Amino acid sequence: MHDPERDEDVTADSNPFEPISDKRDHQGPGEVQGNIDALARLFPDAVVDGKVSLDVLADLIGQQADRSGAEGFGLRWPGMNEARKLSAQPATRTLLPRQDESVDWDTTRNMVIEGDNLEVLRLLRRGYTGAVDVIYIDPPYNTGNDFVYDDKFGASRTETEMAAGLRDETGSLEHGAASDLAADRRAGASRHSKWLSMMYPRLLLAHHLLKETGVIIVAIDDTENARLKLLTDRIFGAENYIANVVWQGGRKNDSRYVSVGHDYMLIYAKNERSLKEKGVLWREPRQADETTLKASQQAWLESGKKPEEATRLMKKWISSLPAGHPAKENNRFYEFESDGRVYRKRDISWPGGGGPRYDVLHPVTGLPVRVPARGWIYSKPERMQQDIDNGLIVWGKDHTEFINRKTYLDSDDGAVPTSVFERKRTSSSKALDQLLGEGVFEYPKDKDVVARWINLAAAGNSDALVLDFFAGSGSTGHAVMDLNAADGGNRRYILVQLDEPVKKDGYATIADITRERLRRAGAQIAQQGTLDAQGIDTGFRSYKLADSNVKPWDGTAELDLLDSVDNLVSGRSTDDLLVEMMLRLGIDLVTPVATRKVAESTLYSLAGTLYAFFGGDLDAAKADEVARAIIAWRDEDPVDSDVTVVVLDTGFRDSSAKLNLAAALRQAGVTTLRSI
Repeated sequence: MHDPERDEDVTADSNPFEPISDKRDHQGPGEVQGNIDALARLFPDAVVDGKVSLDVLADLIGQQADRSGAEGFGLRWPGMNEARKLSAQPATRTLLPRQDESVDWDTTRNMVIEGDNLEVLRLLRRGYTGAVDVIYIDPPYNTGNDFVYDDKFGASRTETEMAAGLRDETGSLEHGAASDLAADRRAGASRHSKWLSMMYPRLLLAHHLLKETGVIIVAIDDTENARLKLLTDRIFGAENYIANVVWQGGRKNDSRYVSVGHDYMLIYAKNERSLKEKGVLWREPRQADETTLKASQQAWLESGKKPEEATRLMKKWISSLPAGHPAKENNRFYEFESDGRVYRKRDISWPGGGGPRYDVLHPVTGLPVRVPARGWIYSKPERMQQDIDNGLIVWGKDHTEFINRKTYLDSDDGAVPTSVFERKRTSSSKALDQLLGEGVFEYPKDKDVVARWINLAAAGNSDALVLDFFAGSGSTGHAVMDLNAADGGNRRYILVQLDEPVKKDGYATIADITRERLRRAGAQIAQQGTLDAQGIDTGFRSYKLADSNVKPWDGTAELDLLDSVDNLVSGRSTDDLLVEMMLRLGIDLVTPVATRKVAESTLYSLAGTLYAFFGGDLDAAKADEVARAIIAWRDEDPVDSDVTVVVLDTGFRDSSAKLNLAAALRQAGVTTLRSI
């Protein structure tokens, strides 16, 4: 198979397969070494021998450096520093594939992951950094009850009080020991601190996963809205803040003072400048435009195709509508052009005043028209000229009159979403009861609201990747499938849900409810039979968070060499090991995988660019068989990129078998060899 004389660079004492980074090695994006590497690329003078000089870094960024001890505006709470560290920790666990719980495993690109979302986000970081278009989360509101997300560094009330200076080093209360009000304040501070410490590392990880043009939407109520706004300003940057949308969901007539029936959706871009540079606009179909358009077409025909008469008939129709009819809003200003196209005059001044002032010449008189008191809406004359050239300006009879913009009724410009909307929350509960049965899940997210804002945040991108790491009943996944069914899109979702126990017949955990909802919703959509719904992805791959497939060594005692000969956890399959390998190498978990049987085990091909073999007890003959199978498969399905081969480090009977496999592969041109 190969020429032994060419193997002089491979000795019996060398390992020809480079080990895949150990799970304790902080090398990935957002992990400790990854952060140092990023700093080294930006500021090489500040990183010497792998260590960061904070003094040099401060000098390089000049006056923007916040020296230790300097006062600054921002959110602080006891336990913040420890919570931040959680985001930079490496992933120590893995995901186990659950094909029996999945739908269309071989073809779907959606994923449902069961387990603590902090660890799952760490696992996803290597493969999905900069890959997510929209994150929509509805985290648990801070009700004061114990959190099911109890992270390692979550502070107890006593720890919080000590960090805040309310207790001395012995743990004794120093302030207001006998005061009920003081006790309440201490309890409140502890609850807020614990909730913020839960959210902080997860949002830091979310920031890594978003694309530069990505958007995150976080649902929240009054209790933590103000603190969450400061926290998200810190993580995503106040300059990337989009809006704090208010959702009025109902009225509470038993309230003592004010009916507080609203929640919020805090919206941030990963990089708002990137959205602006790409010309991204958030627009949605105007309400009742279709009804109005049909009425205008009827008026045009009845008028004998005369613009003035058609306009009169149109105004008559609008006046006949009942108060509150959506088609009545603003439509009285629609007018007809000579070809029957309908438009509405729009203001052309700068919102709020202080806009630019420059000359816009009237096409008849050639003199500058009147500039609005608030200035022009467009900052540059060139942008105004575009509208003039496209016939989108309504001119007065001469330069003494104001001008307007045209908005055509049949245009696809759409409407800008408002920051306040109303929709009863009970509708989402009723819809889920119809799908799963009554009372299976309380207070589900409204899939229609989620779908609307996902579509807006993705700017209509029908291939968007959507992440929800507080999945609940699975509303976000349902919303993504609905969007695809409506326009034939290829959006995909990743849902993460804690294996939180529930007392519901047929369901052991909330994640069980998530999966069942997606199964039933997908089946309903597939049965609709509409043209757009045909062929859309209504499946999902199910995974469960678990300990690594590789036995850990905690470093506290001598490594047992006999036990290390087989370093895999008992009962795990090669499919399990494949997923862990993909996570460590940062490979999308839905990458197409093909298999063949070789040397009594499974040989995997991941889109022809990576081959993995986790068989054991390989002697020289079997190693040669594996090498020949890999090379033959590569030659059958050649790719333009380099090919990587991954093997099980303990899968060889002796070192000569490992060297034989490596030499055969290298002789065939495969030089990237890894082991796990």
